[in-house]
Amino acid sequence: MYTYLVKRLLMVIPTLFGAAVLVFFLMRLIPGDICELKLAGSGAFFDQRSLDICRAELGLDDSALLQFGQWVGGWFVGDLGTSMWTGKPIGEEIALRFQVSLQIALMATLFSIVLSIPMGVLSAVYRNTWIDYVVRSLSIAGIAMPSFWLGILIILGILLTTQAWTGSPWMPPIHYVPIWVNPAENLAMLIWPALATGYRYSAVATRMTRSAMLDVLREDYVRTARSKGVMERVIVNRHALKNAMLPVITVIGIEFAFLMGGLVVTEQVFNLNGIGKLFVGAVGQSDYTMVQALVMLVAFIFVMTNLLVDLLYAWLDPRIRYS
Repeated sequence: MYTYLVKRLLMVIPTLFGAAVLVFFLMRLIPGDICELKLAGSGAFFDQRSLDICRAELGLDDSALLQFGQWVGGWFVGDLGTSMWTGKPIGEEIALRFQVSLQIALMATLFSIVLSIPMGVLSAVYRNTWIDYVVRSLSIAGIAMPSFWLGILIILGILLTTQAWTGSPWMPPIHYVPIWVNPAENLAMLIWPALATGYRYSAVATRMTRSAMLDVLREDYVRTARSKGVMERVIVNRHALKNAMLPVITVIGIEFAFLMGGLVVTEQVFNLNGIGKLFVGAVGQSDYTMVQALVMLVAFIFVMTNLLVDLLYAWLDPRIRYS
């Protein structure tokens, strides 16, 4: 187990290095010049000399290999670089938004687990009954419904409901407050995007739970347990559920990693300043250093999430052994 863990942790290094090479050199192929964007945005006249000075200040006149070496070398001292657009340290820019995206991802994941696993189990146990049809309808609707569109419906529902009950519409706060500072205001702001995202998230996990449970309930050891008179609740909870959880855990892990950088439109709908919104802004501004740092952050989250999922396999299924 420990040997496997060490090997997987060592594999993180070449994986992240490969991602760094790809994102660094592919970013240089994207049309656009950040100096032209910055100087044009200032509204002042600029010529070729102004562009050369700007590129020299940003280090863009150095060779690509030198820029790459300086960027990678900064990782080992905890320096992610400086934003080419704002001039601020990238670590500070990301830290301001990372806690927002992380909390939404955790809340959406928790909501998905609480909702999807019981619904998936009920749908499998009561297959082809009205319970199964209701669960399948809800899950199909969740998959087909974009989370940002559901978010718009939630906002409209809040406005209309509060207008009808209190006479004045209520909107969630627009200024982020950490949960340890003011839990009520924090949840009033982030619970709605978490529900909108978690519903679609839970729909995928529900379908996977139902499918995995149906496969396990057809196994011979389940039939043997039933023939011995074991209670159906014990069969489902003790024998079937843990063995059916492996693909469900995989889906949940992948979706969690995706949520850390893929909530672009949802963040726009709820006016959240998260990682996804920062990602889009950095690409539009040709902020190479910011995009590179964000891609590496998301890649690291994916790698570590997959590692955690692999380790959970052995706990869920004792037959799995790592050597």
